[in-house]
Amino acid sequence: APLIPGAEHWPRFVRNRSEQFEARLSLVRVEESRSVLLAGMAGSVLPVVVSHGEGRARFAHADALGHLDTAGQVTLRYVEGDGSAAERYPANPNGSPAGVTGFTSFDGRVTIMMPHPERVFRSVQHSWYPKTWGEDGPWLRLFRNARAWIA
Repeated sequence: APLIPGAEHWPRFVRNRSEQFEARLSLVRVEESRSVLLAGMAGSVLPVVVSHGEGRARFAHADALGHLDTAGQVTLRYVEGDGSAAERYPANPNGSPAGVTGFTSFDGRVTIMMPHPERVFRSVQHSWYPKTWGEDGPWLRLFRNARAWIA
């Protein structure tokens, strides 16, 4: 039995295709999923910090990604400026297929991701942000969702 029920098809995160540590802001799209952390965020395209040497998703089985997509367990995807899934470097900093970089368990209680939203939850942590954000960056919602779920 797996340690996390509903995570049977999750990938391992392995060395970036670029063979180097990647550290910068990248764009991700929040996908429709059951993730309690990302509730109400689906469709958002947000800048997020990437800071890893091993972020490429490698799947044990050829059909695993398709299964996760069909089951709504893909939570985040690197995107190009036009919103399409990023397949190439540098928009896809690690080389993951179809730009995938976040996953949730079938029930949504456990979510994994390689980017670092905890580094950009306040607007002042961004090099630029629209004044409409105020003090809170859009990733603060992830932490508010966590608090609401456990309350």
